[in-house]
Amino acid sequence: MTRGQVRRRLSVNWWQYLALALLPLFVINAVFGQSEAILPVLAMPLFIAGVASMFVSLKLFGAYKHALIATQKALDTPEEPAAWISLAAKRRTAFLAAGLPAWIAALAVFVGLEAVPLMLLALSTAVLFYLYRIPRQLG
Repeated sequence: MTRGQVRRRLSVNWWQYLALALLPLFVINAVFGQSEAILPVLAMPLFIAGVASMFVSLKLFGAYKHALIATQKALDTPEEPAAWISLAAKRRTAFLAAGLPAWIAALAVFVGLEAVPLMLLALSTAVLFYLYRIPRQLG
């Protein structure tokens, strides 16, 4: 597999994981957004939990950054395929943490969290995902 093919596959995976992170929020909000809130008192704690969940990504971003550096160093060497595989694995793990704000927002729909905080949590997930794009310099 060529470097260009690997980059394209990683790019497609990025879009797939972003959709997997954001789609539940939009579907749940579309279906249950107008329903009566179950426990409205939990709206603010869930929003705070969603914002705090962004910090889960910090450690995983460090691991991803180190994998990026290792991949760049391995370019045009026999270790390059293994470096790309390691980078993809670190990134997949990081995507799970990056999706937490949107997933918590999806749960917060049931407790009546308003549209603006929901969109802020969705936006924070999108920003976190943006950090995990493969830089142009790599390849």
